[in-house]
Amino acid sequence: MRILVVDDEEIKRVSLVDDLTAASHDAIPAANGEEALALLDSERFDVVLTDLRMPGIDGMGLLRRIKNKDGPHPAVILMTAYGSIPIAVEAMKMGAFDFVTKPFRNRVILPVLSRVEDMISTTLQGGTARDDGRNMTEQRIVGSTAVMQAVRKMILLCARTDATVLLTGETGVGKDLVAGTIHDLSSRRSRPFVKVNCALFPQHLIESELYGYEKGSFTGADQLKTGKVDIAQGGTLYLDDVDDIPPKLQIKLLSLIEEKFFERVGGAQHIEADVRIIASTKQDLLSRTADGTFRSDLYYRLNVLRIDLPPVRERLDDLPALAARLLERGEGGSETALDSDVLELLGSHTWPGNVRELAHTLGRASLLGDGTVTAAALSADLAPRREITADRGGEFHDTILRTERELLARALRDSGGNRSAAARTLGMKLSTFRDKLTKHGLD
Repeated sequence: MRILVVDDEEIKRVSLVDDLTAASHDAIPAANGEEALALLDSERFDVVLTDLRMPGIDGMGLLRRIKNKDGPHPAVILMTAYGSIPIAVEAMKMGAFDFVTKPFRNRVILPVLSRVEDMISTTLQGGTARDDGRNMTEQRIVGSTAVMQAVRKMILLCARTDATVLLTGETGVGKDLVAGTIHDLSSRRSRPFVKVNCALFPQHLIESELYGYEKGSFTGADQLKTGKVDIAQGGTLYLDDVDDIPPKLQIKLLSLIEEKFFERVGGAQHIEADVRIIASTKQDLLSRTADGTFRSDLYYRLNVLRIDLPPVRERLDDLPALAARLLERGEGGSETALDSDVLELLGSHTWPGNVRELAHTLGRASLLGDGTVTAAALSADLAPRREITADRGGEFHDTILRTERELLARALRDSGGNRSAAARTLGMKLSTFRDKLTKHGLD
């Protein structure tokens, strides 16, 4: 492809042109936006690879000028520092193809250019990949509220790039579904989608689960083990509950993201990692960086693109469509329409378990109603919880809270302050244990 490389830093500009030429592309340099526009007026280019911050006409100005030209436009890829990522995201909304964050190794550009070639090929064949993407998100991500429309737009944007994505939201809001949809719409869709639930593994096992280990690296390692990063090569690595990765291993994840390589446990060989990372959390990672339990540099590397998924209680207008879709998917085996009494009852509940709780509740009600969801079947399930929720100041609720606090404090005391050990004693996930400590002021 013909690529116009625009950067006011001569060293980076020259090295990019050299490496792109070595990769069989026709790369032409431009030292600033004005020079780039002159070349675009006289020559044809498939791609414009431009720095965002430049004197005179910067990357955003160049993008606007290109989009305002008549005829077919070259794909625009922005090079930006982390502090300018929000601007780069806006540029993608304006029509930029992708962005890469500085500093980066020049080879990072090559997979992005491959996706440009795929896009050009699809266009020449009359393909409608973007329309197919909209259809998929509307089928999978149900809801007509403004917040869910924004979620679908961000999914489509995330699918166009290989940038790291952070998904946030309470338990049960559908983070796994969003992660899988991003992968299925991306250029990596034909490669593996590998999920790692970071909360399921003890701290001493999560490293070998992610990166694998060499034979003889520790007692019992009688053969080489391939880790999840290896399995996800060419595809997407989804780190669910990424906040549960212990601090001493966060630096290794940071290296994986920045350097695109890893080492197996007990090994010294650098193994290249061609993986796109999507991470999810139900915690406020920014506050975790403040108390020192989560690395700030890792947080900013994960939080390149972000999708905040709302709880069900904040989008109750979506309940009818959401409930109907869950029933269509076989939650209880019913395809019945929901009457007004059922919808009113669903709307009166706060749904602390979000979509997951809604699915289970509909499934149980459908089974109780012999395939039909009735208000009577739902009432048996929801009424007691509504009564307890409404009576927060009551003696029963106070007793429950007091007992829970005592159990948490005792487990923490008996473990010598080791939260992981205390959580295991109570049979809790570490992330849940931390949430409860915060709730009771024990953190």
